[in-house]
Amino acid sequence: MSREKRDPQTTQRTVLSDGPRALSPRSACVVVIQGEGLGRRADIDLRRVLVGRSQEADLHIPHSSVSRHHCEIWRDGDTYWVRDLGATNTTRLNDKPVHEAALSDGDHLALGESMVKFISHSSVEAHYHEEIYQLATHDALTEMHNRRHFIETVEKEIARAMRHRRPLTMCIIDVDLFKPVNDRYGHISGDNVLKQIATLVRRHVRNDDAAARIGGEEFAVLLPECGADAAYGFAERLREAVANVVFRPGGEPQSITVSIGIAELTPERDTCSRMMAAADAALYRAKSEGRNRVCIEH
Repeated sequence: MSREKRDPQTTQRTVLSDGPRALSPRSACVVVIQGEGLGRRADIDLRRVLVGRSQEADLHIPHSSVSRHHCEIWRDGDTYWVRDLGATNTTRLNDKPVHEAALSDGDHLALGESMVKFISHSSVEAHYHEEIYQLATHDALTEMHNRRHFIETVEKEIARAMRHRRPLTMCIIDVDLFKPVNDRYGHISGDNVLKQIATLVRRHVRNDDAAARIGGEEFAVLLPECGADAAYGFAERLREAVANVVFRPGGEPQSITVSIGIAELTPERDTCSRMMAAADAALYRAKSEGRNRVCIEH
């Protein structure tokens, strides 16, 4: 038997190419490449980017060697600039202390024990880091944000809400009786159900809300500038939308519902873990009271 018949792929011809396709423009960005916050990034577009230990920083680096407001980076025309903000450990540009300076593609900024890399909007590396960032912060199945990114967002929004004394509410959404769906119709059908529900969640959130898949059949939404009563209205609309859909796992029409727990930011719930625990308690009550309902943890 000939080699071609044994392995048909060996007969595939190499196609002619003019090289890699031109990539669409991306914003310049800064990426943490060493130390605390490894992999985090912030895009630099029209507004200034604050880098520091503060939860409200655009690029949050939670290490004691980094000042709360360490430095800022901004764009002026086609030039990008960095300015030290009086940090205890002065910002260092390519290992030299700097007060204010223009940035070039590939420059390294040392902030205490962390290292940040500046990547120009015209750099091919910007696309690479965009892909890596998407993989690190998004759930592959639903394309929503993942648990890690959601927790980071919650911590930042809690700090902002407490500082400005603004309302903030969290909803945790769980698909009712999802295991029997998986057991009866298989995981592929179950995955399709989760993708449909994720689409419904995205349709109901506002631009400033943060939505994520945080577990197998569990989703979460953070609602800035929103109290518990308004969050209840949002949750009820979402619950009804899911209940009104006819799902078809395995090709069979099926009614699937969700239960939702709500918790508002309070002085006693001033961390992500405490808010999530309170929303989980409300979710547990919704389940125990019969499912397909919304409960608030007061």
